[in-house]
Amino acid sequence: MSRARPGPTARGGLTSVAAGDSFQRPKELPRLWHVTLSVSGAAVPVQDLRRGLEQLAHDHPFLLTSRYAPDHAEIRYWEEARDLHDAAAVALRLWGEHRQTASLPPWEIVGLEVIDRETYHQRVAEGYGPLPATPVGVHPF
Repeated sequence: MSRARPGPTARGGLTSVAAGDSFQRPKELPRLWHVTLSVSGAAVPVQDLRRGLEQLAHDHPFLLTSRYAPDHAEIRYWEEARDLHDAAAVALRLWGEHRQTASLPPWEIVGLEVIDRETYHQRVAEGYGPLPATPVGVHPF
């Protein structure tokens, strides 16, 4: 029978508990999701937009590639999340939450695609869907 070992709780420490019959593995482990986020709005100087996208990629190295034009941009990356809903929620917050820190334009999100890893690789193998993100980085359309 597993028992908890007393720890230094009187001083605010942790009490360790041995894993026993009550331990259960999480039912859903995080999965990888391929995200394509499209944004657009009023035209801005491309050098400012490029600088902002590069800053976003620096702050969040999970970004694979960004493509841009004066009035729109597309960001593609892999997100680790429990399910599609979680991956989409993170993607929908990405642009707005980092507008100030990366000096991004006040554009709106006009498109979002979130697909699981298996679907992404199946599409690539069949010759359609989002092509592999090469070259990685920030590039004009």
